[in-house]
Amino acid sequence: MFKKIDHVEIIPADFERCINFYTDVLGFSVRQRNKAGAPPMKEIAYLELNGTVAEVISVENPSPVPADPWQVGYRMIALEVDDMDKAIEYLKSKDVEISRPPMTLGKSKRAEFKDSEGLSIELRQW
Repeated sequence: MFKKIDHVEIIPADFERCINFYTDVLGFSVRQRNKAGAPPMKEIAYLELNGTVAEVISVENPSPVPADPWQVGYRMIALEVDDMDKAIEYLKSKDVEISRPPMTLGKSKRAEFKDSEGLSIELRQW
C-alpha cells in the first residue's frame, strides 16, 4: 500500500538562497518550479537528489525557525554519505556550519550541519 516517502517540505525565509544552497552545495537538481495559486504560498520548487525530493515553498511572512530542536514535529532530514570525513571537509570548504561533529555509533557515523535557513541536516555513513 505505502511505497516510500515521496518528499519533505521546507519553508525557508529566503526562497532563492535555500534553492541555491540545496543545488550548489548539496548537489540537488531542480525537478520542477512553479508559481503557487494558493496564498500564503507564492512559489514551489521541487529539488531532487538521487530520487529523494525536497519541496521548497515560498510563503508570505514565514515564521522564524523554532528555537527548540526537541519540540513535537519533524526534526530533520538525513543525507547518507559514503565518506563522512570527505563530506565534512567539503561542507567546511563551502563555509557550512557543522553543528555536531562526527561521532561513531556502532558501525555507523553521524554528524549534523545547518542549511542556509538554520535547519538541521544529519549526515549518516553506514
